[in-house]
Amino acid sequence: MSRFRNEITHLQAHVKTLRLAAGALFVVTLLLAFGWWSAPKNLTIHVPPDLRSGSTRRWWDVPPESVYAFSFYIWQQLQRWPTDGEADYPRNLRALSAYLTPGCQAFLQQDYEYRRSNGELRQRVRGIYEIPGRGYGDDPNTRVKVVSNSDWIVTLDVTADEYYGGDQVKRALVRYPLKVVRMDVDPEHNPFGLALDCYAGTPQRIEAAPAPTPTSTPISGPISASSTAPANTADHPQGDTP
Repeated sequence: MSRFRNEITHLQAHVKTLRLAAGALFVVTLLLAFGWWSAPKNLTIHVPPDLRSGSTRRWWDVPPESVYAFSFYIWQQLQRWPTDGEADYPRNLRALSAYLTPGCQAFLQQDYEYRRSNGELRQRVRGIYEIPGRGYGDDPNTRVKVVSNSDWIVTLDVTADEYYGGDQVKRALVRYPLKVVRMDVDPEHNPFGLALDCYAGTPQRIEAAPAPTPTSTPISGPISASSTAPANTADHPQGDTP
């Protein structure tokens, strides 16, 4: 009888062990299910535009190339008035509000009111474009300054053109120092996870690069006064109100 009792006791202990193991597996399964449920469904990975060589990136890292491309694209869209600046400017502010910090949006709203009160918006057509030779690839260290993993300062050198009634009334070369921050709070409306925080400094007018001086050739014979003093037909570009 004792042999059977020992066997029964052994079987009962084995069943208890199996029950404990099953309970532990159930708890682990619940933890894994909770982790799976709470994990993000989408991850934004910023890949550098130049893929001629391999690139290894942490998924939370934002390369400077992406920061510059984001800044220029959003700022260009804000400054685009296709028909009437008085209607286009506030519409841009509303459409791009997800890409602006609240402070920047309030600042640009004040800029809109200032321009409208000065008559700089009615029937104005405006657009900006990058100055050739002053893009990110020409001087990456100057164009994007990394302040931290979540803050950058982007320098844009652009040409701003404005038209009124089909006539060009303004052309200015402007340098915009812009602040960019990480703001991954609304992926549905802002998949970049970045936002413009307006100016990091005062926008400045810049001068175009001087054209190369052609090599002069000797001229035989007398030189008239008109040939030594050519007329200066280049007008100074008009300023821009940043």
